[in-house]
Amino acid sequence: MNIGKSVIIKGDLTGSEDLTIEGQVEGKIELRNNVLTIGANGKIKAQIFAKVVIVQGEVQGNITASERIDIRDNGSVDGDLVAPRIAIADGAHFRGSIDMQRQPKTGGEAKPAAAPPAAAAVK
Repeated sequence: MNIGKSVIIKGDLTGSEDLTIEGQVEGKIELRNNVLTIGANGKIKAQIFAKVVIVQGEVQGNITASERIDIRDNGSVDGDLVAPRIAIADGAHFRGSIDMQRQPKTGGEAKPAAAPPAAAAVK
């Protein structure tokens, strides 16, 4: 789904499909199982919760993603980032804190268990 340049939304925005925003949103955005793309013309003043967040425009507010946050070269974020994987491109603007703690998942339990013996072998 697409929200065009001329669209302004004030309030909570929730959904269960991938979304691209080129307009303005103020409030809260929740797409917990989907991809949110803030287009180059997007101007967001909101708390964001999504699976993946791609920022090409401007975001003022904290971003929480269950998989990844990607701030592209012309993207701008003023707020805190929380995600297991975060990428900030050369030329992007970012001001805030980063928390990259991995959330425990049922499928990912074997991976951390395998890591300590490898780390012990390196020592």
